[in-house]
Amino acid sequence: MDETRQTLNELLVDLFNYILLIEERNLQESKVALSMTEVHILEAIQKSESKMMSAIAKRLMVTQGTLTVSTSKLVNKGYVIRERDEEDRRIVRLALTDKAQHVLDVHDQFHSRMIDKVLDELDIGEDEALVKSLSNVLSFFKEQY
Repeated sequence: MDETRQTLNELLVDLFNYILLIEERNLQESKVALSMTEVHILEAIQKSESKMMSAIAKRLMVTQGTLTVSTSKLVNKGYVIRERDEEDRRIVRLALTDKAQHVLDVHDQFHSRMIDKVLDELDIGEDEALVKSLSNVLSFFKEQY
């Protein structure tokens, strides 16, 4: 592997590891008593249009059973509410509480600072090249999945 490829490989691996570690530390410092997995579940609920368990499980790439277990913990902790669909009682939709919104605000602030740092020294056009490169990496991951 040539030097550029080796450096890029190390950067990607280190970035991934640091993001997870720093996100977790940021939550702890903000007195959020949730794991990163739980925060990412809240984020998936927030971003889901239908709020259905099946759609959220798909977004998170987990089974509905796995999501059900995690969601039960978040319901018990007061971050999520389960709601049965009025027309089809088999459908369960998830809703976030105000307590969950606070956690997502903390999480979003971290991501905002991270993105500001990434874009801080890029010239016009370089940000588009970075987005294209990262999109290609994501496409690779999706193909592998």
